[in-house]
Amino acid sequence: MRIVINGGGKVGEYLANTMYANGHQIAIIEIDKMKIARLAQRVPEQVLLICGDGCNSEFQKDAGAAHADIFVTTTGADDVNLVSCEIASLVLKVPRVIARVSNPKNERIFRRMGIEAVSSTMVISRLIEIEAIEGALHAVLSLTQGDLVVTEISLPANMTTKTSSGKLVADIAQLLPANSLLVAVSSGDNLSIVKGSTVLYPGDLVIVASKQGQEGKIRAALQQLW
Repeated sequence: MRIVINGGGKVGEYLANTMYANGHQIAIIEIDKMKIARLAQRVPEQVLLICGDGCNSEFQKDAGAAHADIFVTTTGADDVNLVSCEIASLVLKVPRVIARVSNPKNERIFRRMGIEAVSSTMVISRLIEIEAIEGALHAVLSLTQGDLVVTEISLPANMTTKTSSGKLVADIAQLLPANSLLVAVSSGDNLSIVKGSTVLYPGDLVIVASKQGQEGKIRAALQQLW
């Protein structure tokens, strides 16, 4: 995959090294010249470094965002992350945009805009890594007894899919792997228990209970809905 990262701090550096090691093509946009100089010493030479403003579409183009599969912004400023994601999605048509959110209260704003958001400051690097590789998927609870896992999946959404029609849970249950169950869904400010009459929309957060190891199959099944 082609991945463009806005922000060359510790999170951006970690993400670039990890994604490159997994065989992806990486570009980093960073406005601070000193950080660019440091990155040149700490990331593989194959990683493209662009010194510029990640909120400027021209610098995003220089980084190859117009052909990217994922745009990830990792700066510590929520307003910068929001604007850069909007440009990547609306102007350059990047299919997936993922943002670091420093203030958890802003997470809903990002999701309403069709931006996949990660707000945990303690595990931000690892969660962004999983978001980028596996598609908005992370385990929120692993029960100590047996191999049951409760997983939170963010249904992928961008500016073109967020207004798509919903999918009735009763119609998609057969698409899920055996030993898995949709438990709850968070849509905007509302959290509700999933029933057969529940409708899922792009951007919703879905809580799924399943046997350990089924998470990727569940994600793949839900992504095929749109």
